[in-house]
Amino acid sequence: MQRVKLDRIDRRILADLQADGRMTNVELAKRAGISAPPCLRRVRALEESGFIKGYHAEIDPAALGYMVTVFAQVGLSSQADHDLRAFEALVGSWAEVRECHMLAGETDFLLKVVAHDWDSYQRFLTTKLTPAPNVNHVKSALAIRSSKLEPGVPIDAEGDEGHAHPKAS
Repeated sequence: MQRVKLDRIDRRILADLQADGRMTNVELAKRAGISAPPCLRRVRALEESGFIKGYHAEIDPAALGYMVTVFAQVGLSSQADHDLRAFEALVGSWAEVRECHMLAGETDFLLKVVAHDWDSYQRFLTTKLTPAPNVNHVKSALAIRSSKLEPGVPIDAEGDEGHAHPKAS
């Protein structure tokens, strides 16, 4: 895997875009202390190298009627690679599952599920998740509120310039 060194300007660009993906290239360049054309080239290089995976709008779930968020801990009967991949593919087809994380330990997967109400989640649970192939057990935890929702990762925009990062492939 090729290693890519991010300098202070690259980290500043990443931090600013992560905070505001709609920031104009002119504003981004100004914050990074460079002119617009090289800033745009850097953004494109960061996209091509896999550091920037996409741009998204943050939607208020309640505004669209999704009043319930549930974290479902799923245990499978088999952890064979083909069974894990089959479960991930199935979960990928369910719109109400917004996140799927494979875990080490007692729980095989943690799913973040949104629903209009508790009854909608129960229908999802009993018609899709629990009867899915290889599902052994499901433990549901209803989210009461979210006090922190910060997408992305911490970026030290002024940190060590020589730190190398694996290039995404």
